[in-house]
Formats: sequence, structure tokens, C-alpha cells
Amino acid sequence: MRSEPDTQGSLAACRQAPAEWQDAAVTPTAPRPSGASGLQAEVGPQWLFLVILAGLGMVGPFSIDTMFPAFARMGTEFGASELAMQQVVSVYMLFFAVMSLVHGPLSDALGRKPVVVAGTLAYIAASVGCALAPSLPVLLVFRALQGLSAGAGVIVSRAMVRDVYADHEAQRVMSHIAMIFGLAPALAPIAGGLLLGWSGWRGIFWALVGLGIVLLVLVWAFMPETHPAERRSRLDVRALGAGIGAVWRNPHGRRLAFTAMLNNGAMFLFVASAPLFVVNLLGLGENDFWVLFVPLISGLVIGSWVSGRLAGRMSGSRLASLGYRISLVAVGAKLVLSLVPATRALPWAVLPLPVLTFGIALAFPVLTLAMLDLFPDNRGAASSVQNFLALLGNTVISGAIAPALGFSQWALAAGSLVLIGSGWLLWRRHLAVAPAVPRGPEDAAAYEPIEDL
Repeated sequence: MRSEPDTQGSLAACRQAPAEWQDAAVTPTAPRPSGASGLQAEVGPQWLFLVILAGLGMVGPFSIDTMFPAFARMGTEFGASELAMQQVVSVYMLFFAVMSLVHGPLSDALGRKPVVVAGTLAYIAASVGCALAPSLPVLLVFRALQGLSAGAGVIVSRAMVRDVYADHEAQRVMSHIAMIFGLAPALAPIAGGLLLGWSGWRGIFWALVGLGIVLLVLVWAFMPETHPAERRSRLDVRALGAGIGAVWRNPHGRRLAFTAMLNNGAMFLFVASAPLFVVNLLGLGENDFWVLFVPLISGLVIGSWVSGRLAGRMSGSRLASLGYRISLVAVGAKLVLSLVPATRALPWAVLPLPVLTFGIALAFPVLTLAMLDLFPDNRGAASSVQNFLALLGNTVISGAIAPALGFSQWALAAGSLVLIGSGWLLWRRHLAVAPAVPRGPEDAAAYEPIEDL
């Protein structure tokens, strides 16, 4: 049974428990503006701010998923095997992951906007190199450079949400952004197939150049700086490394980072296996990737919308736990259907996938904000660590696990079940041992302790 929150007790805890917060590496944040004041007033029209943040988040999936329809033609031109072509994804993911440890701390020291602008410029240049690459090794070099630069917008945009919005509103905004850029993985392979038929695989990279230019103009002209100078850390390599180290040494932050990695990996296994799943297992063509991506992303978009609607009505811990249970049921159903020959064809082959991603989308904003709230003065570093582990996991999935399990639907379903099940166990552990995290005395009356369903 849930008891009513003790407002006076929570206020007392905010005043009397600094030692416990320090033990958990949790610091209450300074009072935040609400309504149309402070930073929210400076961002201008909220819809434009959200569109820019969502666009920055779309760079990552567009840089991966638009490639899939072109794998066969690229492999033929370069004389490369299916395993070699998977490295077009894994190399990008590896360097994306490595650089993600730098983008966040840099934005803590230099400000959010300069890091995003510099990263977008580098992304445009790398995409031009990919479009002109004469061989697979050269393409992989520029894909690495793409990965080094693409993470700037993805990682910094999440920190910007917490710079501007507080509490339930931050969860709602994060859900709206996830709903917008969640469309990218569904649209990307469709766009890739159309571009492939119109201009060949190199046209895909020229389209990414165009996307980068549009984002650069929007960021330069309309995106405000959300991390003021008085809140920035020192620009010092050791200080930046210390911020990353502080996040990593915190057991609660480390646990949340692994939880998010496993949560995302359960879906990304199907994304990374798309060429094998669509072409080899379903027997479809290079313009049929929508058959997999539309179900995956429809669940993600609907789940993000529901998560935003439930923000403030259901505690974040209960919402994430509900999401995990839904995902476990869905991927379990996928495993059972994959063992029966009659249900390996469409629509049964993809029917459980939107339910899987619906549950993942319910948990995503909660896991992200929980990580950021642990480190109010190092949100960039916290976002970097969480994204680094997620991307590192995706690199292993795309380069090794997806090729190893892509021989059958049941193997992919079993792998996804292991990933989401492991994430659920870590989340339950977090609920059991993580300390309550008030965000400051002004929020104590609304504070609700962490608990499971």
C-alpha cells in the first residue's frame, strides 16, 4: 500500500540529510524557474525548440538506418561480404560511443551551443567524405569521423532538456522529443530505398549532408544557450575526466547506465539485424525495410506519447516498471511465435515488435532523467556515460551479436529476451537500493519515494 507523502518529513529530510546525499553522490539542485520564466522564456517558441532538439536526436538513427537498403549494392561494388558490410554500422557506433564521453563534459565547460555547432560542422564534412569514398576502407574511415561528430547533438540535447525543464515537465518534454525523433528509424530506411533507386548509394550520404546543413542553420539561428557561464565547469582535461570518473564511480549512476544500455539493446538487436531479417528471413527486397521498421517505431512513438501523458499522474518508477513488464511479455510472445513455422511469416513475424518498443518507450524518459538527476552539476558527463555504454552495447550488437543470431527469428527473439530481462533485473535492483532523491526543498511537497509496482 502506498502511504500519503509526509510533506514536513520530506522538508526536514531536505534540510537534515546532506551527508546521505553526498554518500550517494546525489546533490539537490538549485531552485528552478517554472512556467514562462527563466530559461523557458529564453528558448522562444517551445515547438521550435523541441523540433531542433528532436532533429539533433534524429541524426543518429538516420546515419545508421538509411544505409540498410544499400548494403547489397555497396557490397557488390566493393566486393565485400555481409559481415564486412556490418562494419559500416559497427565502426560508426564504436566511434560514436568513444566520442560521447567527450561531448557531454565539453558542453559542461564550453556551453551547449558551441559543442553542437562544431559537431554538426564536422558531421557535414564527414558525410561528404562518405559520399566520395572510392573503397570500403576509405568509407569506414569517414564513417568513423561521422560517428565522432554525430553524437554532439544527440547527447547535448538531452542535457538541454534538463537545463530548461523541471520534474514532471522534463519527463513530458523528453517523451515528446522521443516521439518526434522516434519517427526517424521508420522513415530512414524508406528514404534510403527511394534515394537508392534515384541516385545510388552515394546519394544517401549527400542527403545526410543536406540534413546536417539544415540542422546547422536551425541551431545557429534559433537555438539559445541553456548552460550559462556561471554554471560551467573548468575547461581542463583532468577536470573533464574527473567529471566522467565521478559519474562512473557512483554505483547508482553506473547501474542506471547499464540498465539503459540493455533496455535499448533489446530493440537495437532487431534494428541491426534488419538486412538479415528482412531479406534473408522474410525473403523481401531492398525497398521492403518498412515492414520491420514501421512496427518497431510505431510502438516507440505511441509509447513516448503515453509516457508524456502519464507524467505527473504516475510515478516514474512505476511507469518504468510497467514498461519492462510489457516488453518482457512482448518479446516472450515473439520467441514462442518464432518456434512455430506457421507464424514465422508476416504479419506474425512482426506483430509483437510494436508492443516491445511500446514498453521500452515508457521506460526511456524515466531512465534518462533518473541518471541526469543524480548529477545536477555534471549533466553533460552523466549523459555522456549513459550514452557511451548504450552505444558500446550497440556496437557489440551490430558487429557481433546480430550477425551471430541473424540466422533465425527465434535466435533474435531469444537474444532480445536476454537483454530486456537483464535490464529489468538491474532496474529492480536499483529500486531496492537507490536512495530517495529530492530535487530541492521547493519540490519536497511533491516528492514521491521510489517504489516498484
